[in-house]
Amino acid sequence: MKTSHKLMMRETIVSYTFLAPVLIFFAVFVLTPMVMGLVTSFFNYTMTDFTFVGIDNYIRMFNDEVFIKSLINTIIIVVASVPITVIFSLFVASQTYEKSAFTRSFFRCVFFLPVVTGSVAVTVVWKWIYDPLSGIMNYVLKSGNLIEQNISWLGDKRYALLAIIIILLTTSVGQPIILYIASLGNIDKSLMEAARVDGANEFQVFWKIKWPSLLPTTLYIVVITTINSFQCFALIQLLTSGGPNYSTSTIMYYLYEKAFKLSEYGYANTMGVFLAVLIGIISFAQFKFLGSDVEY
Repeated sequence: MKTSHKLMMRETIVSYTFLAPVLIFFAVFVLTPMVMGLVTSFFNYTMTDFTFVGIDNYIRMFNDEVFIKSLINTIIIVVASVPITVIFSLFVASQTYEKSAFTRSFFRCVFFLPVVTGSVAVTVVWKWIYDPLSGIMNYVLKSGNLIEQNISWLGDKRYALLAIIIILLTTSVGQPIILYIASLGNIDKSLMEAARVDGANEFQVFWKIKWPSLLPTTLYIVVITTINSFQCFALIQLLTSGGPNYSTSTIMYYLYEKAFKLSEYGYANTMGVFLAVLIGIISFAQFKFLGSDVEY
C-alpha cells in the first residue's frame, strides 16, 4: 500500500510538473490581465493619474453617446452576420458534401482562403473593390444600371457599416462550411435512405434527420461567430478608423481609441469588462436555447 501511494504521489508530481509551464503562462498572461482589467475599471487610470473613482467609469460609459453608438453598431454587426453566416455556410455545405472529393476540397479551399489570409492583404483588396473612383463594386453596379453615380462605400455613413459587414461575412464563413461538410458526412446515410423510402421529402429528411445531428456543430458555430463579431476590430481600424463620424465604430475599436490614443486605460477597461459580461450573457443564452436539444 505504501509503495502504491508513493507511486501515485510521484505520478501526480510529474503530471503537475508538465502542466506547470502552461498554468504559469495562463496565470501570468491571461488570468492576471483579466483581474487587472476588472480592478482598474474602478480607477481613473491614465498616464498621470491613478485615482479610485468607484463606479463613475460605468456611469460615464452609459452616458457616453459615442459608446452607445458603438454598442448599437456592434449589435447590428452581430445580428446581421451570425444568422447569415450560419444559413449560408449550411447551404454551401449541404450542396457540396456529397460531391466528389476534388469538388469538396475546391470549395473548402475557396471559402477558407480569406480566413488564413492576413488582415492587411484582405484590407488592401477590399479597399480597391470599394474605391469610389476606380473600384470594381461601383463599376459592376453601374454596368447593371443599379446605381447612377459612384458611391463612397467607406466614406458615406449610410453605407460604411454595411460594407464592413460584407467583408466580415467573407472572412467568417470558411470555418463553418468546413465544419458543416464534416458533420453532414458523418450522418448515417441509411437513416436518410429509409426516410426517403417511407415517403419523406427532402425538407423532412433535413429537418428530422440531418438537423438534429447538426445541432452540436451549429451551437459551436453560433457561439464562436457571435464572439468574433462582438470583437470586430482589425477591419474597422484598417479601413475606416471608426468613421465617418463614428458610424462604423464598435466597442472594441472605441476601447482601443480610449486606451492607446487617449491613454484613458481605466475607462477603456470599463468597456472591456462590459463587453466580456455581455458576451458571457449572450453565450449563456445561446447554450440554453440551442443546447437543450443537443446530444453529445
